[in-house]
Amino acid sequence: MTHYYLILGIIVLAYLAGSISSAILICKIQHLPDPRDVGSHNPGATNVLRSTNKLTAAFVLFFDVIKGAIPVWGAYFLGIEPLYIGFIGVAACLGHMFPIFFGFKGGKAVATAFGVLLPLGFTLGGLLIGTWLIVAKLTRYSSLAAIVTVSLAPLYTWMIKPIYVFPVLMLSALVIMRHKDNIQRLLKGTENKISVKS
Repeated sequence: MTHYYLILGIIVLAYLAGSISSAILICKIQHLPDPRDVGSHNPGATNVLRSTNKLTAAFVLFFDVIKGAIPVWGAYFLGIEPLYIGFIGVAACLGHMFPIFFGFKGGKAVATAFGVLLPLGFTLGGLLIGTWLIVAKLTRYSSLAAIVTVSLAPLYTWMIKPIYVFPVLMLSALVIMRHKDNIQRLLKGTENKISVKS
């Protein structure tokens, strides 16, 4: 029973960590526009990149990755079963998407999902980064790069650590569902491309 209390506690902590919006906080500290009020109104690294600068976006990206990686890494080293690690990862992403500290209005959790997957291996991390960069470079669509990357994540996981395929499938489905509006805009040809504010 103690084991399940531990798992539940980590799930709650993962959600709370995910609920810390680095985009909003970092922009506020630097007296920059609130990402919820500009661009795509999404509190994430891509929108911060569009509306501020590369350095600020890099900080946002780093902290969004870390808040997904730390709970999963901790659970991994505590020997928690893969299925429950999946729930912990999903909780972190749900925190980013529906943050309790910011009115339950958050981002798409792409960077946080990457952080969740990173503890499964640096090879997997490299494949995910490579896929995102290639698609983003070819198309200039951050959302399309994210969708393709998370869609391929279960396949990459099956190639490297098949025991984690089901948890990764849960995570991928969650992120893709969060991109439903982006998918509609991509189909209509109205999706914004990656750009940096000069």
